[in-house]
Amino acid sequence: MAVILSGKEVAAGLNERLTVRMRALEQKGVKPALVILRVGERQDDLAYERSAVKRCEKLGVEARRLTLPENCTQAELMDAIQSVNMDESVHGCLMLRPLSRGLDEHAACEALRSEKDVDCITSGSLARVFTGKGAGYPPCTAQACVEILDHYHCVLDGQKVVVVGRSLVIGKPVAMLLLARNATVTICHTHTRNLAEECRKADVLIVAAGKAGTVDGRCISRGQVVIDVGIHVDADGTMCGDVDFPSVEPLAGAVTPVPGGVGTVTSTVLVGHVIEAAAKAAGIELEV
Repeated sequence: MAVILSGKEVAAGLNERLTVRMRALEQKGVKPALVILRVGERQDDLAYERSAVKRCEKLGVEARRLTLPENCTQAELMDAIQSVNMDESVHGCLMLRPLSRGLDEHAACEALRSEKDVDCITSGSLARVFTGKGAGYPPCTAQACVEILDHYHCVLDGQKVVVVGRSLVIGKPVAMLLLARNATVTICHTHTRNLAEECRKADVLIVAAGKAGTVDGRCISRGQVVIDVGIHVDADGTMCGDVDFPSVEPLAGAVTPVPGGVGTVTSTVLVGHVIEAAAKAAGIELEV
């Protein structure tokens, strides 16, 4: 039976460290602020917005909602982003995506100042992930995976990690974060031959394929650490991940649940980025 890697426990540990950082900023008169930019009323966007606002409130970070109608124009969207860029009281911006059809998402992402990009939507932030230099922050979900591994004392140096998924949102960035920790990383995807065989070679398996049940018991070697990034709702209305939990849990050494795993940590990482951005803007060096 696998150890369940609870995201709630990881988030609680992060909250303790972030609370100390918030006190340091408060002593300097700095109030971190996040703007959540949302176009339309997508239910998944609203759910993430609520989660982010709740986490901000818990840690004392100001959360402002900036909403536009689903039929807004590109010019209106760009004006909204520019207002965020120009407002020095705003330290981070979370733009919920995907945007409505007809809007140029790439142009919108690139318009945001990298130092306020707390979820890696700009080229500048991606460059930092891949080179270690520049402004911006890694994707919150990708960093959440690493935070979970660190919290549960999973050794990464010299370990073989297989990442299933190659998106710029999770797959590629998390691979870069793990390479920076001296892991040996293999990226797999839908065209990978003998995917199950490749997965079984891993010490740590991170599944971000975007498809429910991509990895099952056939892909698992006994004792592996499995991080499930996927979030889906099955035909019965039950939330599930990219990993078939019932067949994987008896074999793996440790596994994240869905819900209650990576997603639980992601919003806390987001708030951490806002706090860090506020400190940088004020020229304050925070304790690690």
